[in-house]
Amino acid sequence: MDKVGGLIEQQEVGFVFGTSRAMRILESAIAEIAPTSIPVLLVGESGTGKEMFANRLHRLSANGGKALARIPCAAMTPENFSSLLGTSANGRGGTPHRDWGTFLFDEISELDPACQRKLLCALPEDEADGREGFLRARVVSTTSRNLDEEMRVGRFRSELYYRINGVCLRLPPLRERKEDIAPLAEFFLTKHAAKLGRVRPSISPKTFDAFLDHSWPGNIRELENAVKKIVALGDEELAIAELTANRSTSRKAEFAAARGHSLKAAARAASREAERELILEALTRTRWNRKRAAQDLQISYKSLLYKLKQIGFADSKVNS
Repeated sequence: MDKVGGLIEQQEVGFVFGTSRAMRILESAIAEIAPTSIPVLLVGESGTGKEMFANRLHRLSANGGKALARIPCAAMTPENFSSLLGTSANGRGGTPHRDWGTFLFDEISELDPACQRKLLCALPEDEADGREGFLRARVVSTTSRNLDEEMRVGRFRSELYYRINGVCLRLPPLRERKEDIAPLAEFFLTKHAAKLGRVRPSISPKTFDAFLDHSWPGNIRELENAVKKIVALGDEELAIAELTANRSTSRKAEFAAARGHSLKAAARAASREAERELILEALTRTRWNRKRAAQDLQISYKSLLYKLKQIGFADSKVNS
């Protein structure tokens, strides 16, 4: 890989398409705006895949054959930032790197005030701005912070915000699109089995159940790490011991609460748990084909979709 300005060119190593409605809408939006040169702001919690989507935008753009420069904004000083952008000390008149197709400003909210000013000066006001010394590459920025709040307290320049925010795309956290957990886990199993030279394992219904119960504060990155441990250790229970321990505590509390009310409530809780296990076993057998799973369970497809919603799938009706 080439180094320019202390940065390493970033290559797309694979892209995971979600099956949830939110992710399908996001992918559709990316397909529409990628061929344009409009600046894009990607907003999402840590681990939601902002850099992956930035790579996707770059690869689908007119400059997709050129390199993508990832700029870690928290590490930038005014001196190295000017050098990277190819601007002079006052932010104008330099020669930007012509080989870059896209500049990815990673966590742009962490860019210090002096660098914010330099970037503002380096960005053309519009596509028709033909003056020399301006940044001509596609601009994609990411942030996990609320930039409206950052502007309100004076930590981020409003002029820069409106210049980088041609289109704002919000990436939903994994806990809001649990129907994507299964395809993501399958993708990561294949990826890390190949990387580590291991036989690709399967994930049991019990583990998928634990995955669905977990809130995933680290989002896709946390899920990938969990699957990678399964591949590396070759021991599913050991790899997800922390997840299953948290789940066990939660289930015990649920049954304790049910017992505290009535025998009927406890029976309903036990029935829901058994039903959940049977559904996950059927989905695992059919590689998450919902229509085949419904046939195996001898229930209607509509009934299965309703039950999937009950066990944590936010938008099951969009999948087949």
